[in-house]
Amino acid sequence: MRKDVRGWAAAMAVTIAMATACGGGTESKPSAAEGVPGAASKESITVAAARATATTVGARVLILGTSLTAGLGLDPDSAYPAVLQRLADSSGYRTTIVAAGLSGETSAGALRRVDWLLRDKADVVVIETGANDGLRGLRVDTTRANIIAIVRKVREANPQSRVLLAQMEAPPNLGQQYTRDFHETFMTVSRDEGITLIPFFLNGVAGARDLNQEDGIHPNAEGARRAARNMWRTLGPVLREVPGVLDR
Repeated sequence: MRKDVRGWAAAMAVTIAMATACGGGTESKPSAAEGVPGAASKESITVAAARATATTVGARVLILGTSLTAGLGLDPDSAYPAVLQRLADSSGYRTTIVAAGLSGETSAGALRRVDWLLRDKADVVVIETGANDGLRGLRVDTTRANIIAIVRKVREANPQSRVLLAQMEAPPNLGQQYTRDFHETFMTVSRDEGITLIPFFLNGVAGARDLNQEDGIHPNAEGARRAARNMWRTLGPVLREVPGVLDR
């Protein structure tokens, strides 16, 4: 697993370095996609789109995430949230998966967006953020504070929501201490806040050339299917406990 993480993180580090050289490596002011309905990135499967195209059935699962959740480079139906929806359907769960992914977003951006995203009640919230923080070498304590703030906003909006946090990793070129601290911060937040930690869901996908797109970072359709199955091992049992999910 650690070898897979190193390969994926190294590829991501190269991409961030290139973006920085082009002037895209710093956190900007909130974009329209972060806080204004209907102005989301083309690469995102947005909450606005979900509102327009589907009526929530059963439990509503909101995934607050990055380009991984947005399915960058994939048809929306091939991105891992869509695969999760099919897994839920095939398990007989009355669930609607809503993916709110924004490419390049840091945990600070996710924190700015979360209030708007929570205007519609979510029974389960999956937080997939932080990878871009690690790629930019942002302070781990700042990332941790942002994630904690997101968790608390979710609970303030709906105290009954189940909250899950996806483990993310930082590139090894930032040094052993940073990568260790980054890795451990997700476990610390999940323990201290009493939320469920999703193990690194790109395990077995990260670093595998045949499971990723040409950038070596974002999963291809098969990689997304495997990533979804990894996440489902944690998400599925949580959904089973949500009232109404198994009702017919």
